[in-house]
Amino acid sequence: METQVDKIVKIEDSALLVNGKRAQLYGGAVHYWRLDRDKWDVILNEIVNLGFTMVSIYIPWEAHEVSRGVFDFGQIDPRTDIDAFLTLCEDKGLSIVVRPGPQINSEMTWFGYPKRILDNERLQAKNSSGARAVLTQVPKPIPALSYAVDEFFDETALWYDAICPILAKHSVNNGGGIVACQVDNEMAFFFGINAYSGDYCEASLHKYRQFLIAKYGSSEKVAAAYGLESIADFDEFQPPRRFEKNDRKSIPWYEDWAEYRETYLINSMDRLAGMLRERGLDQIALFHNYPHPLGPGGAASGFTCPFNLPKLEEKLDFVGFDIYSRKHLYSHIKTVASYVVGTSRYPYIPEFIAGVWAWYLHPGDEKDEEFVTKAALMQGIKGFSRYMLVERDKWFFSPIRRDGTVRPMSSMHSTMNKILKGVDFNKLQRRSDVLLLANREYDRLEAASVLVSFPGDFLETPSGFSEYPNHLTVADERFDFDSIVVKEKNEYFNAFHGALRRSDIGYVLSDTDLNPDRWSKFPVVVIVSEDWMDEATQSALVSFAKNGGTIVLGPKVPSLGHDMEPCTVLADAMGVDPGSVNGKTVKASIGSGHVFVVPDIGEAPQIDEIITQAATVSRFVGDDDRLDVVVHDDKTDPQHKVVFICNPTDTEIQSKIKVDFDIATASDLWTGESISVDDGCFDLNLPPYSIIIADSTVAEQ
Repeated sequence: METQVDKIVKIEDSALLVNGKRAQLYGGAVHYWRLDRDKWDVILNEIVNLGFTMVSIYIPWEAHEVSRGVFDFGQIDPRTDIDAFLTLCEDKGLSIVVRPGPQINSEMTWFGYPKRILDNERLQAKNSSGARAVLTQVPKPIPALSYAVDEFFDETALWYDAICPILAKHSVNNGGGIVACQVDNEMAFFFGINAYSGDYCEASLHKYRQFLIAKYGSSEKVAAAYGLESIADFDEFQPPRRFEKNDRKSIPWYEDWAEYRETYLINSMDRLAGMLRERGLDQIALFHNYPHPLGPGGAASGFTCPFNLPKLEEKLDFVGFDIYSRKHLYSHIKTVASYVVGTSRYPYIPEFIAGVWAWYLHPGDEKDEEFVTKAALMQGIKGFSRYMLVERDKWFFSPIRRDGTVRPMSSMHSTMNKILKGVDFNKLQRRSDVLLLANREYDRLEAASVLVSFPGDFLETPSGFSEYPNHLTVADERFDFDSIVVKEKNEYFNAFHGALRRSDIGYVLSDTDLNPDRWSKFPVVVIVSEDWMDEATQSALVSFAKNGGTIVLGPKVPSLGHDMEPCTVLADAMGVDPGSVNGKTVKASIGSGHVFVVPDIGEAPQIDEIITQAATVSRFVGDDDRLDVVVHDDKTDPQHKVVFICNPTDTEIQSKIKVDFDIATASDLWTGESISVDDGCFDLNLPPYSIIIADSTVAEQ
């Protein structure tokens, strides 16, 4: 990503700064082209009245193009006058986030593209069988497009040439209200999460081979990594098209295809971002939103493959995940939001559920939206965009109706926005001493080991199956190891994850592609380790420990590297033999730090005891481990804390909770009522599915 030194909009200290001042991006989506123009004013007034500070504006190529290279910006349909709508938003004092695609979804028939783009066979992605890849999404299936084809970007340039001058005119550096622009939307191979759904068109295969040469240096080294004597014609070398090999040397071949799919998305977003910067949007923040991940709560490909948030942030200013969840899915909300907080420079939810689409299985109500909002803020989210703020066709139960009147549920949003303005959450720092890393290598293998694809909506189907890999759809292969790696790594990750939650040690999630420089702010790193581990990851762990960090890993000390050749960097630094460790947890010293190997999953629940042997961490102790507690420190006032206490169950819970400081006074930010404090501890009665936001002062010592 280009340097931010001279930019008007910057990302610093988990905040979006405009001319050096923190911006509060608490808003939501308004689809101007779907609303009567004479209602724009009253709708925006209600957005302001409810306390929102930002509007997110989807701008569909599909709605504006009359014919190739000819566009309607209000000359034909007054609702398409985007210039006028942006001006009106500025007049209301709202910050603006624009989303010009080229793909915007928005439940539009053609996903935001002109139909002629989808009809162009040269632009269509191919699946592993060589057939046209299809997005089986409502309201009707459409061809998935290839972002590897140059002609696609040439066509997109026509759209950007038309819309970007309008957007640049309204950018904050030119006195307008636009502070950020989304680069495309929910790019996930058009919800083709299955590793073999695409993209196998010739342009993509050419880029795949380029990726391999860039990674290994030559075709000869590619062959060596894959256990081949040679590759006769590298220009015809093929990726896997289904999972069918179970020998150890095939692992790099499968993993590299999974990694290429991540790189495909990163490079295409980078190319589009460059086009936007060239057309005058170089002073605002550029971001992307990966779609709502629905993998198993914290274990596997749900928040990694093919979504590489840390690597995409090397190209863009920030990247987020969308969240469409309800209160009974708290573990999922926690996993996704905690991962964004642990990984992104600016933890922002680009699409945060408000209202529902017609085919959503669990529509919920304002209590659900109150709970999930508190749950996201609890993890440390600093901004969000409600989808949708304003109701329209194919979307229901938003806080503001399309005629500009408000629903009773809008009071929830008003209350939340008052809290967000009254307590500057940008000044709060979530207490997190442990970084729990998903190992992307193993997740890539799991993604490539999938045997069954469930095409359909990108949400879980009524059958309970998902397009994300899980134990029902992934091959049980040992690859000549003594365990089923993709099963064992999930079991260990979930065991570590659950043990940390029950221990009440503050922690966040990320994955092994997070820059190791970011690890240094955590005293403890926890990671699953199998028989192999990339040399770069092993080296990063060694450096982390040498600098005084504490590492907890298991079940094994890796003996191999990415290409299945001997690699014992970590074992050598620990002074132990690689492979399985017999008996109880083993401790080794590296420099001024320590490494603990947990060889038995039965030892994982004692992770808090393991950690506290070598590291000083904060503890939040309650008498009921069903509760979840997170402390946020006020960076400007050490006597002020905001403590979130969550009851994610359907049962009322009474509990006393002690944090690592004595509480003098506390009040619930939501209700304004005082919270009972007994001997420096919270004394609480929490209803089912409730979260208390305790605005607390520290007792003087």
